[in-house]
Amino acid sequence: MLKRINNHKLVYTFFILFVLVSCDSKRVFDNYTAIDNGLWEINAPVTFQFPIQDTLAQRNLFINIRNNNNYQYSNLFLITKMSFPDGNQLTDTLEYDMTDKRGRFLGTGFSEIKENKLFYKEQIQFPTSGDYQIQIFQAMRKNGEVNGIEQLQGITDVGFRIEKIE
Repeated sequence: MLKRINNHKLVYTFFILFVLVSCDSKRVFDNYTAIDNGLWEINAPVTFQFPIQDTLAQRNLFINIRNNNNYQYSNLFLITKMSFPDGNQLTDTLEYDMTDKRGRFLGTGFSEIKENKLFYKEQIQFPTSGDYQIQIFQAMRKNGEVNGIEQLQGITDVGFRIEKIE
């Protein structure tokens, strides 16, 4: 009898997981890279490669950042370099708020890890089909200093997401 109950629990658990994973109907691409020891080196980009087939549909692009309590700043500067299949490149410098006015971390999560879904590009159409690449660099520096922070503490994961617009 106990074995039968455990089998039912196992089947039920897999069913719930399947439903949760399949409910993300907007996802076109969604991937994360862990940052070793939560120390993001200044010249170590996080790189994602993704194929694009549909050049007619508009998409929203996001950079996802997971940080912990070791992150010491209220904002985050990033540099992105997107490479197109035809060899063209697009470089952007971005700034995101990481805390509210009281210094509390933004994002979601109940533990010390907060996840931030940051808009990168809204309602864009990819111009050509093929393989694209995006490199994401941290570009933080302390106030009044010219050189960037060599090892940015507190960023645990960096992600890139492409969503369908419904």
